[in-house]
Amino acid sequence: MKSILTILVIFMSVAITAQTYTDKPYIQDYADKFELSEKFKNVELLQVLTDRNKLVNILSSTGLLQTWKEQLVENMLYRPLTDINIIAINKYEEQFVYLTNKAVLSNSWAGKFYIEHGIKNPSEFVVAHDFTTLVAGEGELALFQNSKKAWSKTLANFEPLNLIFDKNGKRFLILTSDAVYQLKCPKKELSKVFEADNLTAMTLFNNKIVLGTNNGILSLDGKTFKAEEINQKLPCNEITTITNIKGKLWIGSTKGAFKLREDNKYDYYASKRWLVDDEVIDIAEGLDNSVTILTSKGLSKINFVSMTLAEKAAYFQKIQRLRHIRYGFSSETHLKIPGDLSTSILGDTDNDGLWTSMYLAGELFRYAVTKSEDAKQNAYEAFEAMERLTEISGIDGFPARTYEIDGYQSSDTNPNMPEDKKIWRIADKEDARWRWKSTTSSDESCGHFFVYALFAEIAPDKEWRERAIHQIKIEMDHLIDNDWYLVTWNGKPTEWGRWNPDYVNSFPINVGDRRLNSTLILSFLQTAYHYTGDKKYKKEAQKLIKKYGYDENANRLASVIGYVEGEALSDGWNHSDDEMYFMTIPAFVNYSFDDEQKKKHFEAAKSHWELERSEKNPLWNYLFALSGGKNIDIEESAWWLREFPLDLIDWRVDNSKRKDLIKIPQNFRNQTYTEVLPQDERVLGLHNGAYRNNGGSDGRREYPPYLYLLPYWAGRYVDAISAPETK
Repeated sequence: MKSILTILVIFMSVAITAQTYTDKPYIQDYADKFELSEKFKNVELLQVLTDRNKLVNILSSTGLLQTWKEQLVENMLYRPLTDINIIAINKYEEQFVYLTNKAVLSNSWAGKFYIEHGIKNPSEFVVAHDFTTLVAGEGELALFQNSKKAWSKTLANFEPLNLIFDKNGKRFLILTSDAVYQLKCPKKELSKVFEADNLTAMTLFNNKIVLGTNNGILSLDGKTFKAEEINQKLPCNEITTITNIKGKLWIGSTKGAFKLREDNKYDYYASKRWLVDDEVIDIAEGLDNSVTILTSKGLSKINFVSMTLAEKAAYFQKIQRLRHIRYGFSSETHLKIPGDLSTSILGDTDNDGLWTSMYLAGELFRYAVTKSEDAKQNAYEAFEAMERLTEISGIDGFPARTYEIDGYQSSDTNPNMPEDKKIWRIADKEDARWRWKSTTSSDESCGHFFVYALFAEIAPDKEWRERAIHQIKIEMDHLIDNDWYLVTWNGKPTEWGRWNPDYVNSFPINVGDRRLNSTLILSFLQTAYHYTGDKKYKKEAQKLIKKYGYDENANRLASVIGYVEGEALSDGWNHSDDEMYFMTIPAFVNYSFDDEQKKKHFEAAKSHWELERSEKNPLWNYLFALSGGKNIDIEESAWWLREFPLDLIDWRVDNSKRKDLIKIPQNFRNQTYTEVLPQDERVLGLHNGAYRNNGGSDGRREYPPYLYLLPYWAGRYVDAISAPETK
């Protein structure tokens, strides 16, 4: 058996990539949400603004509200304001100014700013330089200078929607549902400069007047007012508000908010991951580099903070330990009250062994990179949870899917079900208060062999490494002794634990399971031989290769996988198979029996990686690098990690009606659009859900953070991500 030092040298030599992403601070976004308190559930929300004192004022149909402990409550700070009918709010010099049916006023500037406007039905106003104020109402405009009326105009069928002061053009712009007016200053000349139907919002952006409509966005030249072609390639075309915040164009719609990027695409903020609800009323600059988005049911504050990928990993590490450790396993949490993390309940899944192997691998990579004692302790704890999977079954080398105290498992809880029908089995006498799940699949075995090999390489203590090698041996022996099947308590193979040649070669060469299962079992045998030195494992592998063509199956390029008439397992590309495949290829390539075989194994792995590159999945990239891949997609991987949301709750997401995405024809890979959506704009899922753009559980669970931690630390381990640079 090779020494641990030799093994580490072998793996580290293939782990170095040709490129490294420099982990400098980037801008991470996340949301704080404030719902209407019970008292105000039925009020209409109208506007939001934040002043220089960092006070957030929300105008509602019943007066001013403010944020307080994740709710919107009444703002009673200025008692006189609670007794008047405030129609609109605005800011001048970052101080609040209010419009009532009688006056324009402010509590700033010693309360001296006060204009009695005399307009019967005022609705909009704006304050320009030197407190020059334009007030608009139904059929009337009035301009005030030095608190006195300096100009007014009566207009038929005039219902203002928005007023803007353009200091560069020295003019006011007035929006109605069917026109844009210009009031020049100081000449006080009013003219209608543009006409259209269904106008809803207006702002200034890049020397243009940008108009929202019920069916897209119009941009007018700021001087000639000539309109460009209407833009209807938006996440939603029913526009409710537009604003320019620090040179960024923000757009609100009936289905969420979005921000124009420099590449003319959009960052989309929708679903309860970002907003209380998707009907956007108003958008405004918030405090501390945030943006406030008012919707029909509450307020959302989108925060933008400087963060490195390493700092993000530290954030997720805390959450993983706080809410996602069950008996040492990495577990999902189910939320008794949707979206309420205080009601988290740890639960078992069919793949506790697989998910825990992925968490454990991340901790092993973290230990290898940092020598953190915390990472080592977490890894040992997770290892013991996985080690018990084979102990609790009572079947030599057969790992349970998971285990739970009797009566607390998620299924088979019917007391009237006969014991011999239950897939949750009572453990032996010494563990009789426990049940174990008996339907173990190839997914679980894949995770076990993947992480036990890593454990045998990275764990610093010899006795622990030997325990991992023992697990490799007994699980491999179980498969050999049972004719290449996982055989459970009743003496029968499990549904998905099958590597027997009669099963594997029953599939046509185009069906993915033939290629995948051949790859898995050869990798398992190579791993067992590598760590034990027992020639029987090499002998068994050679038998599968020479007699049953397993090397030919495994070395077949991924491009051959496709649909085969009559084969149920070929109906679509199985992204869970991708997950198993990439976890397997480091051992499949690096533990090959000779250089010629290694070269063929690598080419097969490379063909799969080439097909999967469009997903931009960092885990696929870094595991391919661990298998010897060079020039992996460094920036695409970092993009995935940057765009991974801080909110891990499984909110419902719907991208099906977006107009800004280019759909492609229905295809075998189940890809919907020309490019994969960022993580924070689609349904949060496991690594096998790349193209899952719609769905979710309405906030009924929180995903475990290993989803980020494993690829991040794998990237650090293969030198694809640098140590953080915080300057």
